Amino acid sequence: MLKIENLTIRFGGLVAVNNASFDVGSHEIVGLVGPNGAGKTTLFNAVSGIVKPSEGDVTFQGQSLKNQALHKVARLGIGRTFQIPQPMHELTVRENLIVAQRFGAGKVDEVHLNKVLEFMNLKDKEHAQAATDLALTELKALEVAKALMTKPKMLLLDEVLAGLEVKGKQYFMNLIHSLHKELNIGILIIEHDIETIMKICSRACVLDFGQVIANDTPEVVFQNPDVIRSYTGGDDYA
Repeated sequence: MLKIENLTIRFGGLVAVNNASFDVGSHEIVGLVGPNGAGKTTLFNAVSGIVKPSEGDVTFQGQSLKNQALHKVARLGIGRTFQIPQPMHELTVRENLIVAQRFGAGKVDEVHLNKVLEFMNLKDKEHAQAATDLALTELKALEVAKALMTKPKMLLLDEVLAGLEVKGKQYFMNLIHSLHKELNIGILIIEHDIETIMKICSRACVLDFGQVIANDTPEVVFQNPDVIRSYTGGDDYA
């Protein structure tokens, strides 16, 4: 469904993503992992239309995303979150979702909006001020809810568990499984926590200096000596 083909992204003399290739099927949860600065978020930005590839291509359901505007990428079925929640200030939770839906879908669907509020356990917070009245777990839930407003077929989650305590992490791991199963969407997730990747992903793709150095089941990937050296900086991952 989502295919990254020989993707290279340069910023001046800096090569942020270097000839990367991998794919994500419609029935997969794939982890995108690697050390800080490996190019993971830059790759997400290329998929969602924020940056343009220097070389290579990104296709979704056979259609190139390379020169598509952000709203067109969303309407083709790509939803994404950002590592740092970005609620729209002076708007309520419900109003945030309305804006996201207008941008990504071109119209407001109240039935779907209410379903998303219920699914993300935000119904009792729908009239709260998004930027000031929500706890971190609720802000993360709102970030995912905004991505769901366009009824995506593929969801890109950028470190959605970052900063959460054990209870919050478990909640989101269960949520990701529910999103995948009940909404029938593919998921590509950036995550540093190896345990999380082992529990929720069927496959892990590892970037190092913008290059794909491993792409296999988590069990195989995290035994790869190159991954151990690049991702943990040591001789083992224990």
